[in-house]
Amino acid sequence: QVQLVESGGGLVQAGGSLRLSCAASGRTWSRNFMGWSRQAPGKEREFVAAIRWSGQGTYYADSVKGRFTISRDNAKNTVYLQMNTLKPEDTAVYYCAAGVVPNTPDGYDYWGQGTQVTVSS
Repeated sequence: QVQLVESGGGLVQAGGSLRLSCAASGRTWSRNFMGWSRQAPGKEREFVAAIRWSGQGTYYADSVKGRFTISRDNAKNTVYLQMNTLKPEDTAVYYCAAGVVPNTPDGYDYWGQGTQVTVSS
């Protein structure tokens, strides 16, 4: 089992920044990737970014490339998503997840409870 707890969501104006955190516990070593996905009202959940727990490798959706940065702190078992130049279309519930395939929500089988990000225009 892997437990994931997100934090850091909130309301921000367009062009602003937020940093999301995901604290992981349990059998984190059993999953190769940590990722972030998001789901806006009336839309399917979509992949945002992912990172390997060890070694090199980050992955981004085209829609956030150059604006979002995923990173990890293995000592703290925590993954971060730094979101810059936020746009209203980034508004969604953001979920942290652990899985074995990086660039699709279907590749993850452990999920956090989600944190709301709202970007006002």
